[in-house]
Amino acid sequence: MDERLIVRQATEGDKNAFAHLYTMYKDPLYRYAYFRLGSAEDAEDAVSMCIVAAYENIYSLRSEKAFKSWIFRILHRCCCAKVKEQSEAAYRAAEEELVTVAADSDRLSPELSEAFSVLSDEDRDIVLLAVIAGYNSREIGSMMSLKPATVRSRLSRGLAKMRTFLE
Repeated sequence: MDERLIVRQATEGDKNAFAHLYTMYKDPLYRYAYFRLGSAEDAEDAVSMCIVAAYENIYSLRSEKAFKSWIFRILHRCCCAKVKEQSEAAYRAAEEELVTVAADSDRLSPELSEAFSVLSDEDRDIVLLAVIAGYNSREIGSMMSLKPATVRSRLSRGLAKMRTFLE
């Protein structure tokens, strides 16, 4: 059966046609997501999110011949969302770890002081403002004239450096 005809039927609400499209594209979608995310579970999640979004928005597809690029754009956005979710989870875990260590004492342990010494002054300020003072990346960015995304990435790298040093 012609792919364009199947896409047209799917855009008109034919669930079986959409299921056929899913069958045609599930393997390449999964492979893309797997190599983008590096995890089978995350790839499955991203493909599932993609398929749901595609099914809910298939009516907005303007051209039958654009289906392949359209669905891969959706998958790309789903993978980006998954990467963002992963980095936020890692950020929260590192932040919780540092707060726990810092809360145990009013003074920093010698090990933690040494771990701070591996950071540049600006990165140390970012870590302290985020973890100890409780500011978010937007607030820190405003204080230090940095973009919030820059603050988040430097905070993540700084905490990773400290974690590596402490291990």
